[in-house]
Amino acid sequence: MPEKQNLISPATILEAATALVRRLGEGKTNMVDIGRALGVSHAALYRFFPSKAAVMDAIVQEAMDEEEELARRWLEADGTAAERLLQMVLDIHHRKRARFSGDREIHELFRRILVERQDMIVAYAQRMTRLIEKLIAQGVERGEWHVNDVSIAAAVVRDAVTVFVHPQLLAQAIEMNAPVEPQLRATVATLTRAFEAGVDYGLHPSAD
Repeated sequence: MPEKQNLISPATILEAATALVRRLGEGKTNMVDIGRALGVSHAALYRFFPSKAAVMDAIVQEAMDEEEELARRWLEADGTAAERLLQMVLDIHHRKRARFSGDREIHELFRRILVERQDMIVAYAQRMTRLIEKLIAQGVERGEWHVNDVSIAAAVVRDAVTVFVHPQLLAQAIEMNAPVEPQLRATVATLTRAFEAGVDYGLHPSAD
């Protein structure tokens, strides 16, 4: 047993825990189960995670990090800023949709995190917004877009596409058979065409 305990790590614990959550659900998965799956005492797990909740949070954090990397690759991809922004949002949308359709237990973990760990959600949103901001800045630097405040533009994009990537909102749309992807494409097209035409977020005094 001590030899096996030396082989465990946060990564192996998360791998075992994720497999159990997918098979049993979060409610029926506990630290004893995870330890048993790894061939160690559950007490050994507490060297890495203080509680089951911390393990579940880490599973969601790992998925969030994966989504961030999925989006980040479009900063260095070929294509116009409009094409890359659309593909960035589509990639995250498809990943969320696949999780809802074929990885329901992990999807439910995300829905719990939305309620119980707002700090994680805020941090995730901030990281994704920074990626959008960088992509918009690239479009401006290359003369494709005309936006006088890329930070505001990034926030506008984030808010506009949230309905297509938010776990709960997306689940509701899918269950209602809404034409989600066509709506996503139309939304991004509207935003990018506005950026091409030029957007000035400056405050101008109203005429008397």
